[in-house]
Amino acid sequence: MITISLRPVGRNWGTISFASTLYLCPILDLLLAEIPAKLQAELRLGLQEALVNAAKHGNNLDPSKKVIVRFSLIDNQYWWVISDQGGGFDPKSSDLDCETETDPTDYLPPDESENGRGMCILHQIFDQVEWNKKGTELRLCKQLQTRRKLSLRI
Repeated sequence: MITISLRPVGRNWGTISFASTLYLCPILDLLLAEIPAKLQAELRLGLQEALVNAAKHGNNLDPSKKVIVRFSLIDNQYWWVISDQGGGFDPKSSDLDCETETDPTDYLPPDESENGRGMCILHQIFDQVEWNKKGTELRLCKQLQTRRKLSLRI
């Protein structure tokens, strides 16, 4: 079941909550409904990674646990705050240097080699990626590109 409250207007926040699942198409469609078309594909990938992490790793796909997403547009910035009801993790221990040439999953056993990729994707797509101290809430921000106005000086 998906629960939706508020459409973000001005500085109000919209909220979507859903039982932990990997069937995310309708949730992503709702979260991206007001996003400019040129940003949708990139943001869909990033939000999908974040939602999969919350449902799969945070809530262990337990359907009795919810993923809650708050979202808003504030001063030319799109914000998403994604919370899960899991036990959390240490965000500092998972910080990966995605700028290096090495594979960030080299230290993982082969059956977990795909884990960690999502963290790099988040840092590549969003302008801000921050976790709370408990590791149960992720804040993502995407800055809208605004053209600087040229001054006419004669």
